[in-house]
Amino acid sequence: MKRLTLLLFSMVATFFLGGCGGDADSPIHAIEAKGRIGMTCMDLTNPFFKLIANVMTEEAALQGYTVTALSGELDPAKQNSQLSDFVAQGYDAIFLNPVDSKAVGQGVKAAHEAGIPVFSFDIQVSDEEAAKLVVSHIGSDNYQGGRLAGESMMRALGNKGSVAILSLPEVSSCILRVQGFHDALEEAGSPIKIVTELSGKGSRDAGYTVATDILQAHPDINGIFAINDPSGLGAHAAVVKAGKEEQITVVAFDASPAGKQGVFEKKLYDTPQQFPRKMAVGTVQAFVDYLAGNEVEKKVLIPCENYVHETSVNDESRIAEQW
Repeated sequence: MKRLTLLLFSMVATFFLGGCGGDADSPIHAIEAKGRIGMTCMDLTNPFFKLIANVMTEEAALQGYTVTALSGELDPAKQNSQLSDFVAQGYDAIFLNPVDSKAVGQGVKAAHEAGIPVFSFDIQVSDEEAAKLVVSHIGSDNYQGGRLAGESMMRALGNKGSVAILSLPEVSSCILRVQGFHDALEEAGSPIKIVTELSGKGSRDAGYTVATDILQAHPDINGIFAINDPSGLGAHAAVVKAGKEEQITVVAFDASPAGKQGVFEKKLYDTPQQFPRKMAVGTVQAFVDYLAGNEVEKKVLIPCENYVHETSVNDESRIAEQW
C-alpha cells in the first residue's frame, strides 16, 4: 500500500512539474526520497569543479537523489573528515575528487567498510589498496592529453630548444599529464631538452612566482608546459614581465574559460581540452548502473582534444565564457 501511495504521489507530482515547467523551489523535492550522494572535490571555488557539482546535482535529481557538494579546500585532512561525515550520516554513495591522491585512501577505506560505494572523478586514487575499492573512475585521459601538449610544444618550437615544466606532483591526473608530455617528446626522438620541473601548485600566483624563478635560472628556455590553465597563465605573466614573449611559448591544460581566452589572445599556444560535463554525467550514470546491478567499468577515460588559436576563433563557448 505504501509503495502504491508513493507511486501515485510521484505520478501526480511529475504531472504538475511537467505542466508548470518546474524550478528549484518546486514541491518535486518532496518526492526526491531515494537517497543522498555525498560529493567532495579539491576546491569548489574553481569553476571546473563548480560546473561538475551543478551537473551532478541535476543528473542525480533525475534519478531521485540529492547531492551534497563540499569543497576539500585543497586540504587532505579536511577532505578525509568530509568523507567520515558522509559515512557517519549514512549517505548512499560518494563521488570523490581527491585533494591528495594517496592521502584520500583513508577515507575511501572507511566508506567501503561501511558499505558505501565510492566513485572517483577527474583525479584517481593512488593508494593501491583504496584504489581497488573504488567502484569506478570517470575522468579525462590525462596521459593522452599530456601527449597532445608535448606534440603541440614540438610544433610550436620547430622541434628544438629547451623547456621547463610546471607540475603538481600531489595529484595523479597532473602526474599523468607530465608523463604524457615526456613520452611524446621521447618517442618522437625530439632534441628538445627539459631543463627543470617544479611544482606550480596549480595556481596563477604560484605559476607566476615559480616561472619567474625558472627564467632567472634558465634565461634561454623556449617553452613552458604547465599542468593547468591557472599556472600556465601565471607563467605567461612572468614571461611578459621578463620581456620574453617572442622567445617563450606556453602550453597549458584544461581549456577553461580563461584558458580558451588565453589561447585566443595568443598567451597560450594550446590548452588540451577536458570535458567536465561528460565527466559529471558519466559519474552519475556509473552510480545508476551500479544500483541496477549492471556491470560497471572500472575506469572510463574521456579523450582530450587540442585547443589552439584556430579552435578558439569561432568557439561559441569561449565567447560565452563557458567550459
